[in-house]
Amino acid sequence: MHKSNIVFIVLIMIMISSVSEATQVIKFATIPPEGSTWLKIMHEYADAVEKATAGQVSFKIYAGGVAGDEKDVIRKIRFDQYQSGGFTGVGLGEILPMVRVLDTPMLFNDYAEVDYIYDQMSAEFEKGLEQKGYILVGWTQVGFIHLFSNKHIQSMSDLKSTRMWMWEGDPVAAATIKSLGVSPVPLPVTDVLTSLQTNLIDTVYTNPLACVSLQWFTKLKWISTISLTHASGAVLVSKTMFNRLSAEQQNIVRTLGREYCRKLVLQSRKDDHAALELMKKNGLHSFAFEPVQDAMFREACRNARQALVDNLYPQSLLDRIEQALARYRVGDK
Repeated sequence: MHKSNIVFIVLIMIMISSVSEATQVIKFATIPPEGSTWLKIMHEYADAVEKATAGQVSFKIYAGGVAGDEKDVIRKIRFDQYQSGGFTGVGLGEILPMVRVLDTPMLFNDYAEVDYIYDQMSAEFEKGLEQKGYILVGWTQVGFIHLFSNKHIQSMSDLKSTRMWMWEGDPVAAATIKSLGVSPVPLPVTDVLTSLQTNLIDTVYTNPLACVSLQWFTKLKWISTISLTHASGAVLVSKTMFNRLSAEQQNIVRTLGREYCRKLVLQSRKDDHAALELMKKNGLHSFAFEPVQDAMFREACRNARQALVDNLYPQSLLDRIEQALARYRVGDK
């Protein structure tokens, strides 16, 4: 064979090899909009992964719900239209129902308790998610959830008269709202702002940062001093996509994922407080229940946690978490 032909063949083989090592593009979808804390840090994470893998792994981010609600994203991941997503407990529960125990009402009192239980339970939930076909990149957490309303709610009776949004298809919200005696208006999260604008609903539940980021605060006047729950969140990558990566790339995606997701959690907590102060400066008022009404509210939340046993999680899991919290609260870790 002529020497020039050999050189040509070698060059072709090098080109083919380069193509086989082409960038793996991970399509990532989430509901928070561009400009929000979540997306800023997600972009930082994506840049860090691309740099650490010398451009061989990149994320293409679809924000603001353009890929649909969380259930839509999960369905599309199954068909490999997307390969990753940032989810709240609603999406996580579609994959691994028992993880919703973390979202049950009035479970946590503060962030220290949240961090303690996540540290205790993370490995178990991570294993469960992987068995369902998803790799946990990191916990993001949504934060403490409050009731926001156009109505001044002072009693359980006032609460029952609201037109409260319920995230369509969310069993935790359904059980909680039922225990509170409220008749909800089920809607996907992407329809909430329009529904507030048209007065289809007058009450929602979310955290202050999301309320600002999603522009819901422009249509709301009151916030509960008591938190309804603490909402979970996570970044997941499909196991199918993860298996396309080399062992080194997998380690980079996971290691940086833990780092940036924790950064997101800590920054979100700061921004949540700042968002609340901003809304108060713009006329948002707080409401609180009287002691008797507060006790009724808390009892309804405990009933909701129990009502979800055997539907989402076993009694043993709820018991383990509640007992761990009880020990933590008396200093027995």
